[in-house]
Amino acid sequence: MSRTVYDVVIVGGGHNGLVTAAYLSKAKRRVLVLERREVVGGCAVTEEIWPGYRVSTGAYLNSLLQQRIIEDLELPRYGYHVDPKDPSFFSPYPDGRHLFFWQSREKTLAEIAKFSKKDAEAFPRFEDHLEKLAIVAESLLLETPPEFPPRRLGEYADYLKLLGKVKGLGRAELTGLVKVFTQSASDFLDEWFESPEIKVTLATDGVIGANGGPRSPGTAYILLHHCMGGVGGHRGLWGFVRGGMGKVADAMAASAKAAGAEIRTGVDVAKILVRNGRAAGVVLANGDEIEAKIVASNCDPKRTFLQMMDPADLPADFLTGIRQFRSEGTSCKINLALNGLPEFKAYPSTKPGEPMPHHGATMHICPNMDYVEKAWDDAKYGRPSQSPLLEMTIPTIYDPSLAPKGKHIMGIFLQYAPYTLREGNWDDLREPFGDRVLDIIEEYCPNIKSIVEHRQVLTPLDLERRFGITGGNIFHGEMSVDQMFMMRPMAGSARYAMPVPGLYLCGSGAHPGGGVMGAPGYNAAKAILKA
Repeated sequence: MSRTVYDVVIVGGGHNGLVTAAYLSKAKRRVLVLERREVVGGCAVTEEIWPGYRVSTGAYLNSLLQQRIIEDLELPRYGYHVDPKDPSFFSPYPDGRHLFFWQSREKTLAEIAKFSKKDAEAFPRFEDHLEKLAIVAESLLLETPPEFPPRRLGEYADYLKLLGKVKGLGRAELTGLVKVFTQSASDFLDEWFESPEIKVTLATDGVIGANGGPRSPGTAYILLHHCMGGVGGHRGLWGFVRGGMGKVADAMAASAKAAGAEIRTGVDVAKILVRNGRAAGVVLANGDEIEAKIVASNCDPKRTFLQMMDPADLPADFLTGIRQFRSEGTSCKINLALNGLPEFKAYPSTKPGEPMPHHGATMHICPNMDYVEKAWDDAKYGRPSQSPLLEMTIPTIYDPSLAPKGKHIMGIFLQYAPYTLREGNWDDLREPFGDRVLDIIEEYCPNIKSIVEHRQVLTPLDLERRFGITGGNIFHGEMSVDQMFMMRPMAGSARYAMPVPGLYLCGSGAHPGGGVMGAPGYNAAKAILKA
């Protein structure tokens, strides 16, 4: 009886693994995707965790998914559709004021002017400046980083190509690029705005998923990272995927299968096989072996190299680098089933129980920069934030089919909840922390506790257990300057091919990092096809 030898086995059916599978299958490679859970998508999943409620348990908004991937894989044909948020943001303040950001620049400027006319005048220039920086950064997303340090003449030529991407920028933009990669979000915004309310609303994008506060160097880049996308061709817009984030993965899986890929769920990979110094397949938890000419891991670097491989198969300096790769998360996701809508004191409903504009926005609770920095202060010393930054979204405003009639889903993404605690453990602190979050929301929405029917609290430990991401880091590793681009996951191994021939990294632990963008999967497929 002949045995099957695949061209490529992909470990992990997260969205990047599915992108890699789809491109390789379209190139006529025989591809097998193995996913530990019963559902593909990694953190981009829709799960019915309570009867009738289909929840995006992990990732909750979409913008970064690359348009080229959407088109190449024909994702709309397989059910992918995004409803852009409008308004984009809503921020209530303790003094009773509120702030909206809309798709319309004119309406947004009118809102900003309530807090500062000077900031309203500066905002268009800020957006234009950020767009120029984003265009340069975006041009690198679907590119393989150059070898670092360069050793051959051709590798030096790659650096000349990089310089070509910035040759059209003026001094202000070049200076801006340096600042955005090195500054804190707070310092970056201080140069543009005077209003604390405007600055903190914009700074939230700089700390989401980050191990740092708004005054931590490097968070300005996280802010830019969250601007590198759009919905329906409109830059900077974020939206809700119709049917929940699992529809992203479902569309990718359908595209991959149509091209010939095989996808198996409920299959746990225990070990990556290495024979004669080359990747040769995988060993499953039940002891079965699957042979392949190439293995691509969609798992994070620590899980891939420290848990799935024999240390003897990897160079000692590479192992040291992976052990030093920072992968602890500080984010928590809380999912709520609601029998009504939150009523904000700062924006009372004209008809209680009926949707208002702010219900369709990302609703922030973070009144000022000091508030967010103090939240980070707690976390960096191993304590759950006493007063965390909260981002709240209600996807059922756009897609009522996600919940029973008249009911809603609310997702709360918050900073900061450190993976490593100085005292206690998350199994004991999980629900008290959830109670504390509802207490904070109640200060702004007095009815919140009365409308909660169900609650799910996912701490970094739960994110690790549920989605298999080391340390609960949603980006597969910190996105700091020393862990980005040609340094991701480490210098000398940033071009998707790992030190073991035939072994590749295709997840967010590779360039360009985290977010539901598909770029690491695309770039890895390109590298495999060139090999």
